[in-house]
Amino acid sequence: MPAPLTYAVHAGVATITLDRPAARNALNGALCEALTASAETAASDAQVRLVVIRANGPVFCAGADVKERAGMDAHAVRERRRKAFAAYQAIEALPMPSIAVVEGPAIGSGVEIAAACDFIVATPAATFATPEALRGTVGATQRLPRILGKRLAKDLMFTGRRLVAAEALAAGLVARLVEPAQLEAELAAIAQAIVQAPAESLRLAKQCIDRGIEASPATALAIEQQAIEAQLAAGHWMGKA
Repeated sequence: MPAPLTYAVHAGVATITLDRPAARNALNGALCEALTASAETAASDAQVRLVVIRANGPVFCAGADVKERAGMDAHAVRERRRKAFAAYQAIEALPMPSIAVVEGPAIGSGVEIAAACDFIVATPAATFATPEALRGTVGATQRLPRILGKRLAKDLMFTGRRLVAAEALAAGLVARLVEPAQLEAELAAIAQAIVQAPAESLRLAKQCIDRGIEASPATALAIEQQAIEAQLAAGHWMGKA
């Protein structure tokens, strides 16, 4: 069986490319495991300053691989879903910044993968949909409401509505909307800014945002103050080390 993704590191950037184009990059067990392993490899590599997740082919990810699920009993389905949750969590837990590059449809699990990254760069061909409930299952109910708000997330979930790239940008799901001809230059500029920045400062800033958003204002401020103290204790501040 061919590898379901490719992993490459260049100039401080780890690129994870979903590589099941014949299956529209649908998420199966092997791809779940490969995503988890790749994220863990990047997280443990001191040379990696940025992780980019993108896809081979016109579809970012068409969702769960329904062909794989055919014939599964409840136990097998449960274990397969746990593999997917582990993959999303491994991406979300990356200590360095992560970017999803979406150049086509992201459906269900594809939205989960993209939303687990720190932000999304999309081209106008990108669309986002979470039709799990319409397909008789449950999924993609947690990250998206935190980004879009529960009403728009429910619209997507209950009706099958697809957000086109411009709508996703306006709703805050997509951070940057870029024409295909400018995409690689835009990604290179983003990578340069991140790779040249102090890695520890970015790690602490990411941690403060991710932990603080789920906390009360007072607790969130305490989290930032702890990060500042950690920098001072290490002798890192205002570019000094």
